[in-house]
Amino acid sequence: MAASVPKIAIPKITWEQVSPAPVVLVFGKESFLADRAMQRLRALLLMEDPELEIHDVDAGQYIDGALELIASPSLFDEPRLVRVENGVKATDALIADVLRYLASPVDGTTLVIRHDGSTVRGKKMLDAIRKTPGAIEVVCQPLGRSELVPFVRGELRLLEREATPGAIAALVDAFHSDIAELANAVRQVALDTQGDVTEQVVRTYYSGRVETTAFAVVDAVIAGDVATALVTLRHAIATGADPVPIVAAFAMRFRQLAKVSGAGGGDSQAARQLGMQDWQVRNARKDLRGYSDATLCDAIEAIAHADHAVKGAERDPHYAVERLVRQLAARA
Repeated sequence: MAASVPKIAIPKITWEQVSPAPVVLVFGKESFLADRAMQRLRALLLMEDPELEIHDVDAGQYIDGALELIASPSLFDEPRLVRVENGVKATDALIADVLRYLASPVDGTTLVIRHDGSTVRGKKMLDAIRKTPGAIEVVCQPLGRSELVPFVRGELRLLEREATPGAIAALVDAFHSDIAELANAVRQVALDTQGDVTEQVVRTYYSGRVETTAFAVVDAVIAGDVATALVTLRHAIATGADPVPIVAAFAMRFRQLAKVSGAGGGDSQAARQLGMQDWQVRNARKDLRGYSDATLCDAIEAIAHADHAVKGAERDPHYAVERLVRQLAARA
């Protein structure tokens, strides 16, 4: 009985993990991440050899034999980067040439194929790449809401900056609909400010975007202004805000109130004990004037119930968060 041929599973990585390889498949609909992957790969190859030759190919305009001509070593044997864009419109000639190329990749040449996966065009080519020893696949799918927080943390690490959880949540809440815009917002606030990036810094810097987000709803609730809280909440939801991070913003603020309520000493002393900023303690103590121990406890219980509701325990998460706003604003 003939021995079975083992299946090859090439590594699937994120754009930050990209490293030079003979063949690279950049796959997925998130063009921002795909561009990042291509830029990183180009930078790494240029660091290895500044004489790198770069060739760009449009898969939809490809003519027979072009890949062999471009990828072949030159007289001076410079390394080459061949970037094939628009793989979803690959011509039959390109598919055939790539299949031949994969059987014997050229030393010193990096072939990158970009395919957004929106059609099955080129599936045979994609399947072949995914079975090619030494190839890698960069996954560039749109990020879910839960993935944006670690994305922002990663962007901040690249800039060697730190941010509070509240600041990260504010950025995600304001710019979650466009990852490129989110990345630009992180970069701008990081480069234009000093010290740790806090929630207050983000809200001040992006007041036009953040004013109708979860944090504005929380402010109105703590002030006892139920009308403003509901209008702000409904506007936030109408523009795409998710109930889960809205409830998370309430949880974060009320946990802060609970911590400060039990702290003694002046604002600076309490801030050091609690790992907070002086202004956070000062603002929290002002907010606590509207709460007794009993109403604060009730508020935290209501938030826990709402958190459970918006994560699947109830059918209508929007109603659950509106109910929370009414409950907390009335108690305040």
